[in-house]
Amino acid sequence: MTIQECYAALEGDYEEVLNRLYSEALVRKFLLKFLSDPSFQLLETSMQTGQHEEAFRAAHTLKGVSQNLSFTKLYHSSHQITEALRTKDYDLAGQLLPQVEADYAQTAAAIRAFQGE
Repeated sequence: MTIQECYAALEGDYEEVLNRLYSEALVRKFLLKFLSDPSFQLLETSMQTGQHEEAFRAAHTLKGVSQNLSFTKLYHSSHQITEALRTKDYDLAGQLLPQVEADYAQTAAAIRAFQGE
């Protein structure tokens, strides 16, 4: 799998991230580092335990990382849950969490497939 194929699988924008980071080596470096970022796990845990301020920070971080790496699909869902948490609409945030989880799983699977080569 090429890095372009990885971005297609995670429904991201490879050209955008390449323009932002200027080299495929940097894109690859930060793409692979994404899997060790704890924001998603912290979001899930914080939502399960009702720690909404912590969930907001985790969602906001996940949104920012997704935006910087041009993970378009994950960015959109993490943006939605961030805004729900920002406005303290915790019921809506709970409803949005499964989509974030699905988008994260898709992103992580694509990166793992790329990493496996």
